[in-house]
Amino acid sequence: MDYAIAIPQYYADGMFDPGAFREYLTRAEELGYRGAWAQENPFGTGGQLSAMEIMTYAAACTTRLRLGSLVFVSTLHIPVHLAHSLATLDQLSGGRLDVGVGSGGPQRTFEAFGMSKDRYIARFTEGIALIKALWTQPSVTFDGEFWQLKDAAMEPEPRQKPHPPLWLGGSSEIAARRAVRLGDGFFGAGSSTTSAFKEQVAAARDEAARQGKAGFPIAKRVYIAVDDDAARARERLNAGLAMVYGRRVAAIEAAGIAGTPDDCVVGVREVVDVGAGQVLFTVLDDLLGQAERIAAEVIPAL
Repeated sequence: MDYAIAIPQYYADGMFDPGAFREYLTRAEELGYRGAWAQENPFGTGGQLSAMEIMTYAAACTTRLRLGSLVFVSTLHIPVHLAHSLATLDQLSGGRLDVGVGSGGPQRTFEAFGMSKDRYIARFTEGIALIKALWTQPSVTFDGEFWQLKDAAMEPEPRQKPHPPLWLGGSSEIAARRAVRLGDGFFGAGSSTTSAFKEQVAAARDEAARQGKAGFPIAKRVYIAVDDDAARARERLNAGLAMVYGRRVAAIEAAGIAGTPDDCVVGVREVVDVGAGQVLFTVLDDLLGQAERIAAEVIPAL
């Protein structure tokens, strides 16, 4: 099992604290977390800093943690720009980058980015193919429906070969199957309940068997709050989720794990038992204190 922790991104007062940020990530390394992950969401009122920039800053603050984002909604990005930025970050981090991408679903505000939701899955799939080509080929000629290149080179390539691990995030069985076909791992959404994630795992494993990809990596984001008072833990988590999603959503609250350390052990163990090989703990308040408690009171009991 691998355990990761969320990168601090929310600064509702608009004041980023470099010292506290570095302290948190340094301690996360000391506690044995394998990775630290950001989220991308350019809209919202919670004071969320941009994923790419916060990952880059995190790379300078750490030496061992793998760094990723769940997810870059790549349908809202130009693949050439995204490929170049991620290759640069893989170089800056010394080859510690994990790349999480997702289609974003039809509800995204594509128009705000000059995009159309028409055939967004086709554009998502083509964009991944173009990014991989730019990362792995010395010269790229690409004649797609959405993008075309002729004899284009992108250097430097990522430090990791053939490229950084490509995780596809999602919250459906269709997304899980797509992850197997296009990526190197499937990352279940924090908004998915454990029962829904179980079905996604089954779909991913079935597709992996079809594709001859035995041992295909599967992970899940888990929103969590640990507190000696179980009711208070739930209140804290629900308040944090309302900040992330802009409103209270009962289905997403039901997917979160909150309670005493023993309660949280039970909830996380269920996620592991249905197939998660990596758990990304995402805490939304008292970040350092929660990271400490999870490492000391939850992970050892799993």
